[in-house]
Amino acid sequence: MDQVFYVMAILGCGDGGSACTEARRIETRYETMAECRANLPQALARSTDLSFPEIAATCRRNGALIAGTPSRTPRG
Repeated sequence: MDQVFYVMAILGCGDGGSACTEARRIETRYETMAECRANLPQALARSTDLSFPEIAATCRRNGALIAGTPSRTPRG
């Protein structure tokens, strides 16, 4: 089974945080959302080279997800 992990995306936004698009993805894998979020300030500080009025960052789930589905018994 593949592990679920979290990655960080740096977003470039217009004034007021509008029309954000992914400008960069940080390839570091984090085991928990909390670990990823704890590293957001440092990642933003390293992303001042982007030419957007505002930059933001978010953590996203990546990796395989297993969804449970109810089993169906065929009727005959």
